[in-house]
Amino acid sequence: MTARPYDPEMPPAPDWPRPPRAIPHGLLDLPPSGARVTVAGLVLVRQRPGTAKGVIFVTLEDETGICNVVVWAKVFERFRRAVIAARLMRVTGRVQREAGVTHVIAEHVEDISGMLDDLLRPDLCRAGDQPS
Repeated sequence: MTARPYDPEMPPAPDWPRPPRAIPHGLLDLPPSGARVTVAGLVLVRQRPGTAKGVIFVTLEDETGICNVVVWAKVFERFRRAVIAARLMRVTGRVQREAGVTHVIAEHVEDISGMLDDLLRPDLCRAGDQPS
């Protein structure tokens, strides 16, 4: 699949998950740069370097890999609680590729940590339901 340049007037490519579904981190190289995607995962790291002018870097992990999320100061102000407190996070934003590294520039951040509690519910998660 060849990446096409980002054009806000052009509809997104139809062959990768778009919001509200989350794209697996292992497939983040498929959508073109500038495409709007949703990712979700466990929060591994939050970094707020003093030299980053209020930017927060979040690393999420799912079963396929990691995702680097960039949260600009204005987005952080809107979603402060989710950015600070989430153990499990869903982020919708734009794909950015620079120097071979893929980031998601956050536009919307959700704390979905409550979903972790469902892992303890035997009626939802049973070993017999898992693929072999």
